Amino acid sequence: MNYTFGLIGCGNMGSAVACAVSQVTHNGILANRTPQRAQKLAEQLSFSWGSNTETAEKSRFLFLGVKPYLMSDVLQELQPVLAARETKPILVSMAAGLTISQLEEMAGGTCPVIRIMPNTPVSVGQGVILYDCGNGVQPEDETAFLELLAQSGRLVHLSESFIDAGTAISGCGPAFAYLLIDAMADGGVACGLPRADALQLAAQTLLGSAQMVMETGKHPEQLKNEVCSPGGSTIQGVRTLEQRSVRAAMMDAVIAAYEKSVALGKG
Repeated sequence: MNYTFGLIGCGNMGSAVACAVSQVTHNGILANRTPQRAQKLAEQLSFSWGSNTETAEKSRFLFLGVKPYLMSDVLQELQPVLAARETKPILVSMAAGLTISQLEEMAGGTCPVIRIMPNTPVSVGQGVILYDCGNGVQPEDETAFLELLAQSGRLVHLSESFIDAGTAISGCGPAFAYLLIDAMADGGVACGLPRADALQLAAQTLLGSAQMVMETGKHPEQLKNEVCSPGGSTIQGVRTLEQRSVRAAMMDAVIAAYEKSVALGKG
């Protein structure tokens, strides 16, 4: 083993994880179907780059940023390399829907597996990574994994049976949050604000509101009520959102994302 961290698949999610890891170590190697993409990201983050085979041969933690429908083919090609290693790597999969047992089988049954679901804010140290460990992962491996991702944000251990549901919130949720930020900013522009100011106000407001939930321990309903003065402007805005079923639409979005994650695992 030459590298603590290896990554196959430098898409948006894989790149976000690589950014978080680069805050802890530069002892890593990246690979991608398009080698130039791996090289460019590696140069930005002070990692090495190479082929899938080289990455699988030399990494202690082998992160797989591969689409679920491609995972079987990628791991089948790597089976001889993984089987030949005296010290097996820890496979860390971020493929939605694929279970630990499925991943173990795809890899030939020789490697321990950690299943994760990160979100893109890990690249700025404010993300969430859901994870669960297969039976072959030793306590010292889990500790080293947590240390490797210490600068990503919040790591949440969930039983694998809950990961698809968690993914629908934290994995997909940034897109929902960005949609809200964009919509709030558009409303500000409609009221005459310059767009740059409206975006800054909307983004900081969501950031601060989330921090209030995390730090006060108060229920969001209570915090919402504290903003709504009797006869004020905020309660009229809330009334409009309720009339337009924004709450129900957000619930439906999470449920739809969950159902899709489950379907991805069934192939």
